[in-house]
Amino acid sequence: MLKKNRRFYMKKRILTCALTAGIALSVTACGNQNYGHHEKGVANPDTSQTQFAIMGAQSALSPGYDDNVVLNQLQQEAGISIDWTTMKESLAEQVNIRIAGGELPDAFMGVGFSNYDISRYGDDGTFIDLTPYLTEEYMPNLSKILDENPDIRSAITMDDGYIYGLPAGERMGTAGIGAPEDYSIYSVPQFSMINKAWLDDLGLPVPTTLDELHAALKAFKDNDMSAKYYGNAPGSTIPMSTGFDEWCWGQNIFYAGFGFTNWPNDVCNDLVLKDDGTVEFMCVTDQYRQAVSYFHDWYAEGLMDVEMFSQTDTQLISKCSQGYVGVSTWWYIEELMGDYAKDYVFLPILDGPDGTHNVTIRTGGGINSGQLNITKACKSPANLLKFYDRWYDPEIVMQMQYGPIGTYFTGQDENGVWLSISDEESQEKYGKSSGELKGECEVAGPKLILSDYYQTTFKMEDRAIERLTDLYDFWMPYVDDTATYPVDCVFTGRELDDIDWYKGNFESAVSEQEGLWIKNGGPTDEEWNAYIEHLTKKCGMEKLLTVYQNAYDRYSGKTPTE
Repeated sequence: MLKKNRRFYMKKRILTCALTAGIALSVTACGNQNYGHHEKGVANPDTSQTQFAIMGAQSALSPGYDDNVVLNQLQQEAGISIDWTTMKESLAEQVNIRIAGGELPDAFMGVGFSNYDISRYGDDGTFIDLTPYLTEEYMPNLSKILDENPDIRSAITMDDGYIYGLPAGERMGTAGIGAPEDYSIYSVPQFSMINKAWLDDLGLPVPTTLDELHAALKAFKDNDMSAKYYGNAPGSTIPMSTGFDEWCWGQNIFYAGFGFTNWPNDVCNDLVLKDDGTVEFMCVTDQYRQAVSYFHDWYAEGLMDVEMFSQTDTQLISKCSQGYVGVSTWWYIEELMGDYAKDYVFLPILDGPDGTHNVTIRTGGGINSGQLNITKACKSPANLLKFYDRWYDPEIVMQMQYGPIGTYFTGQDENGVWLSISDEESQEKYGKSSGELKGECEVAGPKLILSDYYQTTFKMEDRAIERLTDLYDFWMPYVDDTATYPVDCVFTGRELDDIDWYKGNFESAVSEQEGLWIKNGGPTDEEWNAYIEHLTKKCGMEKLLTVYQNAYDRYSGKTPTE
């Protein structure tokens, strides 16, 4: 029955894709144009075309690109002109219509095609192979980046070995604050904090181990510190409150004492990349079992918020900002604790019962190639790519992301780094906030911002500087192993079908069972064995592992095994 249902599901999925994404079936059947300009792996030397039609996105505040001073200057320098068809809404629908009818522009920009779509459109010839153009001859700026960052090239190379779109992404990392090592702002998504004023009142030090934190939480509860210290209602103290398996406000940072932090929201965040290059799910390891058993005791003692499994981030902020909570997780103390922020400090990464710890880092802000895709309608891609290669100049992409020099960027510091306009200056000069100004000036498309740009070209936003500084100072010293499963792995169409089929059920089963064990206790040997069997037989665990292993092997240059 399962196989029969899956065949039905796959047929349904293909039909849905054909209707909503305009896949090759529609192009082949309905196309009425004869495009014969391209051969995979071979650059088209034709340079006769100088006028191009581009269809794509624009931000909600953007007036369009016809009068964009940066774009117009780049067109002039490249010796081309562009007829822009951009829209704020209904873009996907209009793109589908154009592809299905074979009425293709020269390129799609800012559409955000998935790798699944890119592979299919590349396979049927709708998108041309850009590989032969990614050289110093045609695209010197981009080819230099790809040579220096082979992981970016891997991220945009589809499973057939070809590249059908230009890379896009923002790598906001600690290099942007001058750190010698470059860690993504997403590396550790949860920062833990504790009320030090309560600790001082009780004569307790800032905990360095889970056992010490347990003792502190118990003291917070026994002494009803919210009532005692802030004068709140008796019994209002919540020793520890977080979300459950939430990105920046979950409980997962405390699992570090058991050697891992299985960051939530995606099955990839539970993958462990071992020294031998193989992958496994953390949720089936002994460390994971020990962790959920350990924290059940905290929950049973009333030290963890009973509403942690259901509350929203707004509800958590409300509790914290009223002085009820002793320990919580968030990116910024001030944002979570409000007027009580001065009483809180960050917790270090805490040693577990065996005296060890490890934080599992994650990459984030992945690279994709769905923001600029040249179609087979383009007669002279070399001319168009000359224009887009300028986008990979740091000072140009800065203006594409935020706004022109002289408008959004108003001056440079002593090191030649561009400084953005302040809200006050923007209001005075333009009658709008700097964020609104950015929204008007921003251009969708293949914007690749590397971490070092924030040191060499333009200043990072203050909020991001604060978070990256905290990350580097408080959490990265506790990372024993920086190996992580790359978010830029490219999957085949078949692999994506397998992920779609199994991933949701797998994630739901793990999350549900984790919550039950923390609340109710366990797992016993019988429960644990049943859990593993369920993930294997009902949730496709082995199939998912094969998919992720093969994708990683291709990414790292190995030959996948089926």
